[in-house]
Amino acid sequence: MSARSTLRRQCRDARAALGATGRARASQAICRHLGESPLLHAASRVALYWPVGEEVDLRPLLADDRHAHKQFCLPVMQPDKRLRFARYRQGDALHANWYGIPEPVHEAAREIAAADIGLVCVPLLGFDRAGNRLGQGGGFYDRSFDFLLRREAATPLLLGIGFTCQELPALAREAWDVPLAAVMTEDGLIDCRVR
Repeated sequence: MSARSTLRRQCRDARAALGATGRARASQAICRHLGESPLLHAASRVALYWPVGEEVDLRPLLADDRHAHKQFCLPVMQPDKRLRFARYRQGDALHANWYGIPEPVHEAAREIAAADIGLVCVPLLGFDRAGNRLGQGGGFYDRSFDFLLRREAATPLLLGIGFTCQELPALAREAWDVPLAAVMTEDGLIDCRVR
């Protein structure tokens, strides 16, 4: 088993150990911190994700009237293992992609270019304080935002979303890994740009 596979298992076990009640309580705290965060307030377009399994659930933000003026979007997986983003309002139609993850029915008219999003909330399995992220291993987010590595655009800001128990001492960064600007946990914001 590779080192990353071992870390993924450890992070999944730590997340599972929180239990359903603990994860729900922590998700509520994360939504509260994020809802009050200047990062969210500064962004007119915000990419969320549909939670799968034991991931942090950010869906309460969609129902929060304080954010009714924002344009939310969700990722739509593409065959080339990149993500496109489609506008989404609570109650819009969803369908399951080939992984069984709900996503908006993709229509070109509803698409938002990745560089036009202000804040992208990125799910994770593990993270460190340098902004390194351990994901599921598919590379969808890294491929979709590789233009940030080439400094072709200043936005979006990538915000990792995870539970405090998913923090790791250090993660090796590969050349293709797009770093997170910050991470939001139930304990608050970790700014990865301040080192």
